[in-house]
Amino acid sequence: MHPAPPTGAPAHAPLVHVLRDGLVESVHHGSVVVLAPDGSVLFQAGDADTACYPRSAAKPMQAVAMTRLGLSLPPDLLALTAASHSGERFHLDGAQRVLAASGSTEDDLGNPADLPFDPVERDRWIAAGEPARKLAHNCSGKHASMLWTAHENGWPTEDYLDPEHPLQREIAATVEELTGQQIAHVAADGCGAPLFAVSLRGLATAAGRIASAPSGTPESVVAQALRAHPEMVAGTRRDATALMRAVPGLIAKDGFEAVQIAALPDGTAIAAKIADGTDRARLPVTLAALVRAGVDPKALEPFADPRLVVVDELVAELRAA
Repeated sequence: MHPAPPTGAPAHAPLVHVLRDGLVESVHHGSVVVLAPDGSVLFQAGDADTACYPRSAAKPMQAVAMTRLGLSLPPDLLALTAASHSGERFHLDGAQRVLAASGSTEDDLGNPADLPFDPVERDRWIAAGEPARKLAHNCSGKHASMLWTAHENGWPTEDYLDPEHPLQREIAATVEELTGQQIAHVAADGCGAPLFAVSLRGLATAAGRIASAPSGTPESVVAQALRAHPEMVAGTRRDATALMRAVPGLIAKDGFEAVQIAALPDGTAIAAKIADGTDRARLPVTLAALVRAGVDPKALEPFADPRLVVVDELVAELRAA
């Protein structure tokens, strides 16, 4: 295992240009790495080796850890375990099913209450006067599965988010194993769960290992669940879901602050982070990196905004209407 990656300000590079009438109006900096199945670098821009927070891009690793600990759910609910779901009805129903399986209730969830992430669902809730709920939080599936796993192993559930809880210690060990590096720093994610800082290289390594794992392993079980139920991983109007439907065998997971991972069945993997956390720059970089990873550009054409041009140097130009 490699030492923990260094902390500090990453040496990001300009990745996305926003042009207005041919003039660069804004620039989004960031970092991206594309790894071959053997871990060698196919492409890199910016800094792939300084620690960063993976945010929700860590959820597939968390799902693998819980599967290793005995989490046994139908594939759709395992996909929800690794989700940042949109808060659509089927997401909430799924999280409720996981809670019921362990005898838990919505009140036991450690994540905060929220409105649905999906703007259409959020508007519906606001129009109907529906209050924020823990179940509607985009991480409720993960938290429901954490409660299930703690309960199954005979661990206390009231403090399941404590970094020293046996569940979180096991998750941390799995993160280090899959990324191949020690965790650089531990913080709290927006949902309250421990957040483990690793490098983009480590994130891509983990994504590739999950996507290419031998059949029957916990990693493969998670990867197959994501592929079979991409709608659970994000939502019907989300690009992560659409990407997995468009590219055979792809697993993909986005995270807040513009983090993205994706990996092909052979283990070729990408990880990207936009420095300013702006989500509009995440997809253009992801598409360009997937092409570098060997994905047929024709499969990605549905995602090409008419204002978007991806050039060879992995710079995406967002052309203002």
